Amino acid sequence: MKKSLKVRIGRGISDLIELAPTEKIKTNVQQALPFWSASLFVGLIAVGYTKLFGYAESWLHQLLSWHQWIIFILTPFSFLMAWLVVQKLAPAARGSGIPQVMAAIDLATPRHEEKIGRLLSLRIAVTKIISSVVMLFGGGAVGREGPTIQIAGSLFYVMHSWIPKTWSRLSNQGFILTGAAAGLAAAFNTPLGGVVFAMEELAKIHVRHFRTALFSAVIIAGLTAQAVLGPYLYLGYPSVRASGTFIFIGVAATAVAAGILGSIMCKIILRMMKWKRSFNTTKTVLYLIASGLTVATAAYFFNDSILGSGKELMNHLLFTQEKMAGWGTVFMRIAGPIISFNTGAAGGIFAPALAAGASVGAWFAELFHLADSNANLLILSGMVGFLTGVTRTPFTSAILVLEMTDRHSVIFYLMVAALISNIAALLIDKHSFYEQLKKGYVAEVINSD
Repeated sequence: MKKSLKVRIGRGISDLIELAPTEKIKTNVQQALPFWSASLFVGLIAVGYTKLFGYAESWLHQLLSWHQWIIFILTPFSFLMAWLVVQKLAPAARGSGIPQVMAAIDLATPRHEEKIGRLLSLRIAVTKIISSVVMLFGGGAVGREGPTIQIAGSLFYVMHSWIPKTWSRLSNQGFILTGAAAGLAAAFNTPLGGVVFAMEELAKIHVRHFRTALFSAVIIAGLTAQAVLGPYLYLGYPSVRASGTFIFIGVAATAVAAGILGSIMCKIILRMMKWKRSFNTTKTVLYLIASGLTVATAAYFFNDSILGSGKELMNHLLFTQEKMAGWGTVFMRIAGPIISFNTGAAGGIFAPALAAGASVGAWFAELFHLADSNANLLILSGMVGFLTGVTRTPFTSAILVLEMTDRHSVIFYLMVAALISNIAALLIDKHSFYEQLKKGYVAEVINSD
């Protein structure tokens, strides 16, 4: 009897040992398939979104080259339509999209989990694309990178809701965070930037619980985008050289100015948003028309660098001999996002911040009498510094610019610029732009019941 019992127990243990690897493989597959599928879709949508943005900016310039006066009709009308699309279809699609994702991650708890759909959904994703493209077509200084993060977060959130209840799966929090990282990686073709951004800006939980999913999602989304667009760099291969210790002074001065100006821009945006909260529909429409006419007037009579995402300006400064950017250009590249972001339409601030930083760097390059590759180093430092002033994520900013340009030889200069600008930005505001917006979205969702 005892011998028979021992045999049965022994066989049972053997069966468990044999089944264990099978169950583990099944669990891994069930957890991985949704991530892989969502990442593939994110990569494809990021490619389509990139092309739409390119077409919108190209059509804008074609129209203005035909009849420049048309901007006085096009810009106010586009601002109004972009706002109307958001108001009618999905109010949570307004603005950048990054604060909404941060708020959704905070709300991913048993108490508030059912409310995430108010910040992330397929409806919001579609609205985000339409509104931001219309905004850009009208000359709005908006980017697609923040919106891509909310779009990716929405796709991952929806995919998570489709997973069968019987499947083994990761948390909503991990899913959304991974989607956001994949979105940034696909938007900029910067896989390391996506991972670092997830850990530096978004993560409030330990990434070890889903690090494999995070890395695989970033890789799949990035490879999908590359399969269609090719192994592109967002800003190409600018010539960059750091000669002598004197260049450190230029990098440091550029970083201080860029970090402070980035923080000031965000503070102005937030104050204007607070001022506009009491607006009724009539006042809002009048404000949108006035904003459009202001941008049109600035572009027509003064400097058309106020228009668009600013990528054309960055390419011009980095890849031509004309490295100069006067205070007029710096002012326009800061004013553009302030006006555009306060329309209530969809549109990100990543690319406009980089363009503003590039103009700051070019101004300092002229001040220090630097040219060619030395001037490019200050331009890249300005981009890192201004983006850090906005996001307060110094490592993400440095790595993004590094991956956009493939200039590994100046990585330490970019890191120095990031750290200095982060300290300088604290003089204006202790909190990041996205963190302050996130609090508003969390309160809005919680108090909406």
